[in-house]
Amino acid sequence: MKEKGAGVWYLYGMLIFLILWQAVASWLQLPIIPSPGIVLVNLLHIFLPQIAVHGLYSLWRIVAGVLLAVIVGIPLGLCMGYFSKWDRLLSPLVYLTYPIPKIALLPVVMLLLGLGEVAKILMIFLIVVFQVIVAVRDGVKGIPKETYYPLYSLGAGFGDIFRDILIPASLPKFLTALRVAMATAVSVLFFTETFGTQYGMGYFIMDAWLRVNYLEMYSGIVVLSTIGLILFGTIDYLERKLCGWQYK
Repeated sequence: MKEKGAGVWYLYGMLIFLILWQAVASWLQLPIIPSPGIVLVNLLHIFLPQIAVHGLYSLWRIVAGVLLAVIVGIPLGLCMGYFSKWDRLLSPLVYLTYPIPKIALLPVVMLLLGLGEVAKILMIFLIVVFQVIVAVRDGVKGIPKETYYPLYSLGAGFGDIFRDILIPASLPKFLTALRVAMATAVSVLFFTETFGTQYGMGYFIMDAWLRVNYLEMYSGIVVLSTIGLILFGTIDYLERKLCGWQYK
């Protein structure tokens, strides 16, 4: 898929979503489901003075948590996939902690770290890091052993193996895991932003709901969805650039 073609398909998807939204709003005729046109007009009026700062806070928390998970998860996954001793040592720990619902850890995290930025970023990190570790490890384990032999015979070290084989081979699974984890991360972030903060899309949406201001509430939901679209689009772009061989 070419980059321009991908952008067109995103626009088609948004258009279909708006049409369905308008159809539901016209059918129900309820104040709790305003038409998309009214919501978008309201969004244009309040975006810069009210919503932009909340969107930037949410985006910053997601990006910081994901980057931290990538920095920690990729090296661990590579080592677990390449070195069997690392895998035997760390896999039980990963399997023990991975299934725990991360939202259940929110009270513990907030008691230890408070209600500030660190706790929210850590929640994103905990959601993403395990999927990164498992995906990268499985990607490396899936490489046939024969792939390494030519490089070994040429005197390649671990750095060469790391750069020329492990990273390219594990990238597709890593990006897929990141895409899956991103949706959960956004959902949990929304929940965490309803506690002890005055900034973030979660706070803005819930505050609008409590004030029975449905236009602002839906405007916030649209912005949060747009943040998700940007994040997923960025991952798709990276996949096309870094894993172009999959599309040939």
